[in-house]
Amino acid sequence: ELEDIPGEIEEEEIPSVEGSLEALSTTPKKEEVQIPGGEKQKLSENADAFMRRLNLDDTKTLLKDHMTPEKQAVFELLEEKLMSDVETRIKKLKEMQTKVLEEEPTKTFFGKIKTFFTKETENIEAYDISLHGPLVTFEGLEGFNEIERYWVNEPYSFVVILFDPENNTHLYYAAEPVLTDFEELFLREIKERLKDVLLVETVQREEDKKKIITAKVIQLVRDYAIDITPLTLEKVLYYTRRDFIYFGKIDPLMHDNRIEDISSNGFDIPIYLYHKKYTNIPTNIYYKEKDLNSYVIRLAQRCGKHISVAEPMIDATMPDGSRIQMTLGTEVTSRGSTFTIRKFSEIPVTPIDMINWNTFSAEEMAYLWVCIENNKSLIFSGGTASGKTSSLNAVSLFIPPQAKIVTLEDTRELKLPHPNWIPGVTRASFTPDGRGGIDMYELLRAALRQRPEFLLVGEVRGKEALTLFQAMSTGHTTFSTMHADSVASAIHRLENPPISVPRTMIQALDIISIQAQTYVGGKRARRNMKIVEITDIDPTTKNIRTNDIFIWDALTDKFLRVGESKALNEIMLRRGWSLSQLKKELSNRQKIMEFMVNNKITEFHAISTIIHDYQSTPDKVITKLNITDN
Repeated sequence: ELEDIPGEIEEEEIPSVEGSLEALSTTPKKEEVQIPGGEKQKLSENADAFMRRLNLDDTKTLLKDHMTPEKQAVFELLEEKLMSDVETRIKKLKEMQTKVLEEEPTKTFFGKIKTFFTKETENIEAYDISLHGPLVTFEGLEGFNEIERYWVNEPYSFVVILFDPENNTHLYYAAEPVLTDFEELFLREIKERLKDVLLVETVQREEDKKKIITAKVIQLVRDYAIDITPLTLEKVLYYTRRDFIYFGKIDPLMHDNRIEDISSNGFDIPIYLYHKKYTNIPTNIYYKEKDLNSYVIRLAQRCGKHISVAEPMIDATMPDGSRIQMTLGTEVTSRGSTFTIRKFSEIPVTPIDMINWNTFSAEEMAYLWVCIENNKSLIFSGGTASGKTSSLNAVSLFIPPQAKIVTLEDTRELKLPHPNWIPGVTRASFTPDGRGGIDMYELLRAALRQRPEFLLVGEVRGKEALTLFQAMSTGHTTFSTMHADSVASAIHRLENPPISVPRTMIQALDIISIQAQTYVGGKRARRNMKIVEITDIDPTTKNIRTNDIFIWDALTDKFLRVGESKALNEIMLRRGWSLSQLKKELSNRQKIMEFMVNNKITEFHAISTIIHDYQSTPDKVITKLNITDN
């Protein structure tokens, strides 16, 4: 091609031009480009970036300033050839980029399923059990007989109580939706993509969290045009919400109001629970070691606590109010991480519940009603899980509706319908040296400055008890609980360290109720063993004298009135009642509770309304309920 150009051209005279052209015509340097939905790929620069780097106008100006006309002619021919090569290369780059964008996403789950489902997913049909079938089914378990089943979170989970006749044991089976292989893969990918949605943790309301999770899942389905059935989508939404917002595998157990305690004793061991009907019973739920460690750490974080190998044991309150104790690893529990949950009941226990369960009789409740309404102090005493706090919560409904109440607890368990109520809770320290902590003693000192008419303390166990009895002595009506299985042991605990209440102060306490877990008809049950009044101190022996008012007869499972009440006599004198008026007050209250029992009135607010209405307008309530003197 150069032979037709007149004149002689020395090759060595234009090395800079050839070098420049060679540099311009080489393959551009490759760089990493992130493809949405795929992995990092090695791609050539796009056309715009390539042309910016080429900058031909500047190059031509620089070269032509040092060329003869003959050399400029050669340059123009080479420039024309170069531009043709560049255009070809840019075209190939665009084709390559398009091909990668189309092919590379198929390496991911969503890329693969998009090649099968290409239709637009504008409207996603809502799940309807009548159209799409049930989410969860259970056909039975070989070797077990089904005793009963009931919903705990309809339509997502129900419970089946099974009996193994060979081993004479029960099994608590939590039934949840069963996933197909596709649904498991889909759920796993959804969870992976939602890990960055940590903002859910900053949202306080549960409904808002559900909306965020649901919107994110549906957005992914629409973005990738996945054609799935409403049944599959509802299953995926359930497990996503269960694991991101709620309690994971034990979520069905947390929804079951018949469960009192949940215990995980280590990895590869079935979770046990305490059922109100079947007592201690294993479940079909297990955790692997790694999963259990992760779950305990997550539970601690949700409770606002930190657990680690350095601090492997903590107590906390769960978001729903339940009490939990946790250990991490094998440092203090050799079979691995553990947790024990004492479930918090959203629906408080009422006096009618206590009568229905035969924990107390209607006559006993009428007695307590009159005493509490007239400012008699009371302690419920008993062993672990004997129902002390439940009884305290139940009888608190007898407090007059407008009275000033202050409650003090380590963990919020008491729930009252009264508007004039200050609930107080202790706080753990923020630092290893204990600074920032507020214990029961500090809470009690502050409460006494709030001028309460009724002071409810979750449990007395330390130096706060002395302050509590000082409050009793100065006229504050006080209710509390303590661990002791008899009146003698309760008084012994109160008098000795670390409580150390002087014997003369114990006289300020009016009533002790002793509670226990016992057996009735071969089944475990809670019973009020006796109601005892503190009368005075024997001047001769200096011992505290007590008087049994009611006792439980184990043979007949009935409650017997066995003594005359000093407290009722004091109330009668203070109120100016005659003996017949006192008996009428007791009788009316007993009949009101029997009316609610017989008519199956068990709703918390309905019961509290009837009780408080009677305290305000007794004649109106008696007439409305058609209660007679007979």
